[in-house]
Amino acid sequence: MRVTRSLAVFAALNGALAVAIGAFAAHGAGPQIKTLLTTGGQYQMVHALLALVCAVWPDRSRFVVVAGWLAATGGLVFCLALSAIALLNLPAMGAVAPIGGVLMIAAWLLLAVAAWRSQTVNA
Repeated sequence: MRVTRSLAVFAALNGALAVAIGAFAAHGAGPQIKTLLTTGGQYQMVHALLALVCAVWPDRSRFVVVAGWLAATGGLVFCLALSAIALLNLPAMGAVAPIGGVLMIAAWLLLAVAAWRSQTVNA
């Protein structure tokens, strides 16, 4: 199996950060902060996993690799924007969060295109 190593590393680091943010949300944050951090961490974790799936996807098309990078980057941007709102009291970061959301949506759509275009893989 071939792996897109840099994407896999980035995805794994995103996953680790998502766990750290989730742990802080559960154990060290007030109610309003907890909600923002939990939401950001959940989206980041899901998209770190999506990026990892893309890193090991059998079809090595450019669509899959780009989808993985969009997922990982979008999850990170979204999570960091919500974290900045919660922890740094930067409400202006509310304008950045949708950018992460658009990247995450684009990742799923691009992966759907890649799956549609791929040939059947025999395992």
